[in-house]
Amino acid sequence: MRQSIQDRDTTGRAPTNLQAGEASLTLLRIRTRFLAWLLRLAVSCAALGTTACAHLEPTVCGSDKDCKLQRVCDLGRCVWSSATPAERLPATPKTRRARGPSLALPPTETEAARTMFRMGPLHRGRSPYLIPARKPMVAWAFGTGGPVVSSPAVLDDGSVAFGSHDQHLYVVTREGVLKWSHATTDIIFSSPAVGHDGTLYIGSDDDHLYALAPSQKLLWSFQIGSCPQHVGVGPDASRCDVDAGPTVGPGGIIYTGGDGIYAINPDGTLRWRFATGGHVSSAPAVLPDGTVIAGCQDDLIYAVAPDGTKRWDFRTGGDVESSPAISEDGTIYVGSDDRKLYALAPDGTLRWAFTTGDDIRASAALSPSGLIAVGTFDAQMYGIKPDGTLAWTFRTGDRIVSSALVDAKGALLFGSEDDRIYALEADGRLRWSVELEGDVDSSPVLAADGTIYVGSDDKNLYALRATP
Repeated sequence: MRQSIQDRDTTGRAPTNLQAGEASLTLLRIRTRFLAWLLRLAVSCAALGTTACAHLEPTVCGSDKDCKLQRVCDLGRCVWSSATPAERLPATPKTRRARGPSLALPPTETEAARTMFRMGPLHRGRSPYLIPARKPMVAWAFGTGGPVVSSPAVLDDGSVAFGSHDQHLYVVTREGVLKWSHATTDIIFSSPAVGHDGTLYIGSDDDHLYALAPSQKLLWSFQIGSCPQHVGVGPDASRCDVDAGPTVGPGGIIYTGGDGIYAINPDGTLRWRFATGGHVSSAPAVLPDGTVIAGCQDDLIYAVAPDGTKRWDFRTGGDVESSPAISEDGTIYVGSDDRKLYALAPDGTLRWAFTTGDDIRASAALSPSGLIAVGTFDAQMYGIKPDGTLAWTFRTGDRIVSSALVDAKGALLFGSEDDRIYALEADGRLRWSVELEGDVDSSPVLAADGTIYVGSDDKNLYALRATP
C-alpha cells in the first residue's frame, strides 16, 4: 500500500514503528497534563467562589454583577448588553416588531411631548399651575369597571385620558362625559403620554404598548418581549407587562419597560432593547442627550446610552419600582424597596442615601427651591434638603404610593391609601385634604384652571374644583 505524503518525515522516509509509538506517547502525555491543569483550575475556582475566577462565568445569574465583561443578566443567562432586538413578528398596521433604520438621535427637544407621567421626561413632577388655596369639592366622578391607579393626562382640549384595571383606556371631557375608550386585554397600570402630534401612548399588562390617534384610531401596537403568558398574575405573566411609563424622550422616541428597557421609534418599530435581570415597572427618565435612567426589580438602577448600551449600573438593597427624577445639576433621585432614597451623580456614583421607615414606590418631586419630596409605605411624606438631610415630615393615615406634584410655588399634592388627597405648603404644613371613597395610588395632575384630576381604587376618576 502506498503511503501518503503526510505519513513521511521531512527527509522523505517513512517513520518507523518505534518513532510512531514515541509520537503517540508524547501526544498522550500532553493531553493528560492539560486535563490535569483544567481539573486543578476547576478545584481552585470552586474553593475561591466563581467570582474569584474572572475567566469563568456562572451558568446562571441573578444580576449584571454575576456576568463578565459587558454582558448583562437576562432571564438567568449572561448576554451581551448591546442593543438586542427581541424576536420579531411580521409587521402589520397594528403589531410592529421591526428594527428602526438608524440609532442616531434626531435633534433633541427640552420637553419632547405634550404630557406624560411626572410632567416631562426628567420626571421632576413640576406643574406650572397653582394648587387651589381653598379646599376643593368633588365636581364629578367618572366610574369605570376597575381600580384607577393610572395617573391622568390632560390633553390640549381640556379632556382627560387615563387607564383602568377594567382593561380600558378612557378619554373624557373636562365635564366628565365619555368621548371614547379603547379596550386592551389586561389591566392597565400605565399612565398615558401624549406626543407633540397628539398621538396617545399607553401600556397594558397584556404586554403591549399602544399608539392611538386623537380620533381614536389605533396606529400601532408593539409587543414587549416574548413571555409565554400574556395575561394574568404571577412571575410568568408579569415579566413583560407594560406598566412603566411610557416616557416620550428627545425626537419623539418612546421608552418603556417590561422584560428589559425598550426604546421604540415613533412609527412603532423597535429602536433597541436593553436586557435586565428583572421586570422594569418604573417609568424611565430620559435626559436631553438621550441617556435613559431606569430602575428594575433586580435591585439595580441602570443608565443606558442613546445606542442602547450600558453606561453604568448602581446596586440598591431592594427592588427599584420608583421612577427616577433628574435635577438641574444632573443628580438622579430614586427610591428603593430597601427604604432608601438615593442621590446619584450623573456618572452613577453615590452622593448620599436617606433612610425612611419603609419601601419607597413613589417617585420624588423636585421643587424649584431644591427640596426633594417623596412618600413611602410608612405613611409619611418626607421633605429632604439637597444635602440629604431632613427638612420635615408629614404623616398620613396609610401607605403612600402616589407620586407628589409640586406646583409653581412649591406646594405639594398627592394621594394616600387612607382614601385622601392632600395639599401641603412648601414647608410641609397641611393646606387641606379631601376624602374620597378608596385608596388614592394614582398620582394627581393639575389643569390650567386649577382642576385636580386623580384616580382611586373605588373605580372612579375624580375631578376636584375649588368653589369661586
